[in-house]
Amino acid sequence: MLTFILGFGMIALTVAIYIPATHLYRRVKWPILMPVLTATAGIVLILLISGIKLDTYMLGGKWIQELLGPAVVSLAFPLAKHLDVLKRNIIPILGGTLGGSIVGMSTGAAISLLLGYPQEIVIALLPKSITTPVAIQLADQVGGNSSFTSLFVMIAGFSGILLGPMIMKWARVNSKNAYGIGLGSASHALGMARSFEYGENAVALSSVSMIVSAIAGSIMLPLWVSIIYG
Repeated sequence: MLTFILGFGMIALTVAIYIPATHLYRRVKWPILMPVLTATAGIVLILLISGIKLDTYMLGGKWIQELLGPAVVSLAFPLAKHLDVLKRNIIPILGGTLGGSIVGMSTGAAISLLLGYPQEIVIALLPKSITTPVAIQLADQVGGNSSFTSLFVMIAGFSGILLGPMIMKWARVNSKNAYGIGLGSASHALGMARSFEYGENAVALSSVSMIVSAIAGSIMLPLWVSIIYG
């Protein structure tokens, strides 16, 4: 009974922080105030101040985490609704996503090797732009540290949704479809969440880009590990 109460309390805490964070972002529209960022920071701060352990929070947090699967599956609706858009943009989707996967993994490998990171950290960094469940499985299979992979995926997601639109605007990219493809391939689920600001077409393209990125990463990661470490 105590476990249930604690779990429910952690879920209520998360919702209580996320709702005002969402209202704040809708009012201000600053990228740094995206709900996923401010709510995460708020929860971490409360846990630190109150001394609540992560294991206690995860009594409820694990149920929220379990909703990630159904949430991803629900993206089939905008995919089906905008199937014609996907067919017209199949070349940009494949080209942008595959190119992004190659650049993302090659730059990650180069930087980590130059900094002298150990092998398990280098491998953990490679799938940083792949959605978390797939990235963790890939890292485990090829000898990476899955805990660091989760961290790197979060960093890639947060930095992508903050800096991605700014960089594309600076590069004078005006296509909302391009924003969706870029955010989905670079920032996975967080990128899709940001894509809602650019319309349903962008969300559909972002979802496909995330899927293609996961497939491409699954193929390329073992190849990169083989090239780097023989």
